[in-house]
Amino acid sequence: MLHLPPPTPSDLQRAKQLQERFARSFAASNDDRNAPRTVVIVPSLTLDQEVLARISGVHHYEERQLCMLLLLRFPRTRVIYLTSMPIAESIIDYYLHLLPGIPAQHARRRLTLISCDDASPRPLTEKLLARPRVLQRIREAIPDPAIAHMTCFTVTDLERALGIELDLPVYGCDPSLYHLGTKSGSRKIFREAGLEVPAGYEDLANAECVGAALVELKKQRPELDRAVVKLNDGFSGEGNAIFDYRGAPDDSGLASWVKRRLPKLLFEASGMTWALYSEKFLAMGGVVEEFVEGLDKRSPSAQLRIDPTGMIEAVSTHDQLLGGGNAQIFLGCRFPADDSYRMEIQDRGLKVAKALAGHGALGRFSVDFLSVRKPDGGWRHVAIEINLRKGGTTHPFLMLQSLTDGHYCRDTGLFLTPGGEPRYYYASDNLESELYRGLLPFDLIDIAAMNRLHFHGTNQEGVAFHLMGALSEFGKLGIVCIGASYDRAEAYYRETVDILNKEGKAWLRNGGQ
Repeated sequence: MLHLPPPTPSDLQRAKQLQERFARSFAASNDDRNAPRTVVIVPSLTLDQEVLARISGVHHYEERQLCMLLLLRFPRTRVIYLTSMPIAESIIDYYLHLLPGIPAQHARRRLTLISCDDASPRPLTEKLLARPRVLQRIREAIPDPAIAHMTCFTVTDLERALGIELDLPVYGCDPSLYHLGTKSGSRKIFREAGLEVPAGYEDLANAECVGAALVELKKQRPELDRAVVKLNDGFSGEGNAIFDYRGAPDDSGLASWVKRRLPKLLFEASGMTWALYSEKFLAMGGVVEEFVEGLDKRSPSAQLRIDPTGMIEAVSTHDQLLGGGNAQIFLGCRFPADDSYRMEIQDRGLKVAKALAGHGALGRFSVDFLSVRKPDGGWRHVAIEINLRKGGTTHPFLMLQSLTDGHYCRDTGLFLTPGGEPRYYYASDNLESELYRGLLPFDLIDIAAMNRLHFHGTNQEGVAFHLMGALSEFGKLGIVCIGASYDRAEAYYRETVDILNKEGKAWLRNGGQ
């Protein structure tokens, strides 16, 4: 584990100067698609490694930001993509052939791939900082640092240190604002923005605090059947656990009953134990909240961006697709969010963005809600989480934007092609089956070519794959299905799954030949 010394005052001053330089260069070139620029992509999962290890194929998740290779559609943009291990050339070739209007060879000349050749379960950024020669190769690949910047999955002290080492600004929140994206920090920002939050308590430090909060929450809301316990730095629902109040005694015996039941939390992360979870809670802190119940319950999300000049932009809305025993795990998403509430979600997201901008936040982020239909047909929207990083809804939207060269309409919440036609998509990071194990990325591309599973530029509909590196070992991949309606997008998804299942079964029948 790399022991990073605290930043010195001169380090912090240099980081500030780099960000100021970025604001100036961004303002000068943002609207010019032909402006020269270099983007250094650092898809480091600088998150809790023990929790990450419980996600199937997680060491391939550095591929999720490969959608940003589509920045090469801008003819003077250079991209430097950093990874722990080399990415198969067939995967790179797949993305370059998605580029609209740019020859793949032209794009390939402007792409630099640099790998650490290190498959250890450590964050990529940590590996980079431990390799001075790799850092020098990165510097040498940047023609003009004055018009270059880093973009990261998340920004921590490690990413800031990397930016200082490379003399590059970072398009993301300064680590001093990291707490705003924790579960506790989210609740505070939501209240600042005037949004409803679930009944509960934040800034809980340990298991004893969790127990006390569960007791107080039940006293406050006697009708509650369940509560959610969340690690401050949990992600994709993996840090969540459910506490079941059913069978709880009256006030006199409630505290001792909760204490006995606490180790029996229902964890969303597979293989999680009370001993490990309580240890994580001691390290991270967290929250206890009511479990929001409802017969018709949705999980919409708003995506927003604060650019280096301070401008706030609504990027998109989604309905998240959740799984796991208590529907806490992110599986995929549908764009845009339901038309009965997507503008309400966008408006609430913009309120959060304004509050975050007041604290100096920067970059792309998302705001998650739970929405329950009310008896009058309207919706109750409860804000539950801010993700100050690129999440599971980021790369599908970037692929839609890049493939169609269209734009998001803030007034309607729809995405429109250059011809003014709306486009929808159904996306998943978790298309997983034993039938797919052993398939190489080249095999997937061959199956796609044989069955016309690709994006059709003529009608601007079709299918694009990602996370292909996880296919052979884990039988797992990601998919974005774009259509002229919700139904068309989901039909593409069902067709793709049917074809992949059919091909997988045929492969097994033929003895894997």
